[in-house]
Amino acid sequence: MKKVVYVLSVVPAIGSLVVINRVEPYVLGMPFVLFWAILWVCLTSMFLIITNKIDPENRGGEE
Repeated sequence: MKKVVYVLSVVPAIGSLVVINRVEPYVLGMPFVLFWAILWVCLTSMFLIITNKIDPENRGGEE
Protein backbone atom coordinates (compact mmCIF):
# COMPACT_ATOMS: atom_id res chain seq x y z
CA MET A 1 0.00 0.00 0.00
CA LYS A 2 2.84 2.37 0.80
CA LYS A 3 4.30 1.86 -2.67
CA VAL A 4 1.01 2.94 -4.25
CA VAL A 5 0.97 6.11 -2.15
CA TYR A 6 4.56 6.86 -3.12
CA VAL A 7 3.80 6.41 -6.82
CA LEU A 8 0.71 8.62 -6.55
CA SER A 9 2.76 11.33 -4.88
CA VAL A 10 5.12 11.46 -7.88
CA VAL A 11 2.32 11.92 -10.45
CA PRO A 12 1.72 15.65 -9.82
CA ALA A 13 5.43 16.43 -10.05
CA ILE A 14 5.87 14.60 -13.34
CA GLY A 15 2.61 15.99 -14.69
CA SER A 16 3.56 19.53 -13.80
CA LEU A 17 6.78 19.25 -15.77
CA VAL A 18 5.32 17.56 -18.82
CA VAL A 19 1.63 18.41 -19.12
CA ILE A 20 0.77 21.69 -17.43
CA ASN A 21 3.63 23.92 -18.46
CA ARG A 22 1.27 26.44 -20.11
CA VAL A 23 -1.31 29.07 -19.20
CA GLU A 24 -3.93 28.01 -21.76
CA PRO A 25 -6.49 26.36 -21.48
CA TYR A 26 -8.58 27.83 -18.70
CA VAL A 27 -10.43 25.39 -16.43
CA LEU A 28 -13.23 26.75 -14.23
CA GLY A 29 -12.01 30.26 -14.99
CA MET A 30 -8.48 29.54 -13.73
CA PRO A 31 -5.30 29.05 -15.70
CA PHE A 32 -4.53 25.36 -15.98
CA VAL A 33 -1.45 25.65 -13.75
CA LEU A 34 -3.52 27.03 -10.86
CA PHE A 35 -6.25 24.43 -11.43
CA TRP A 36 -3.62 21.66 -11.37
CA ALA A 37 -2.19 22.86 -8.05
CA ILE A 38 -5.62 23.16 -6.39
CA LEU A 39 -6.68 19.78 -7.79
CA TRP A 40 -3.69 18.03 -6.25
CA VAL A 41 -4.14 19.71 -2.88
CA CYS A 42 -7.69 18.31 -2.80
CA LEU A 43 -6.67 14.88 -4.11
CA THR A 44 -3.82 14.60 -1.61
CA SER A 45 -6.25 15.27 1.22
CA MET A 46 -8.59 12.58 -0.11
CA PHE A 47 -5.71 10.09 -0.47
CA LEU A 48 -4.64 10.72 3.12
CA ILE A 49 -8.19 10.22 4.42
CA ILE A 50 -8.55 6.96 2.46
CA THR A 51 -5.16 5.73 3.64
CA ASN A 52 -6.05 6.55 7.23
CA LYS A 53 -9.32 4.59 6.93
CA ILE A 54 -7.77 1.43 5.44
CA ASP A 55 -4.57 1.38 7.50
CA PRO A 56 -4.83 -1.56 9.93
CA GLU A 57 -2.80 0.27 12.60
CA ASN A 58 -5.54 2.92 12.86
CA ARG A 59 -8.32 0.39 13.59
CA GLY A 60 -7.73 0.40 17.36
CA GLY A 61 -9.33 2.90 19.71
CA GLU A 62 -7.64 5.84 21.36
CA GLU A 63 -5.29 4.94 24.19
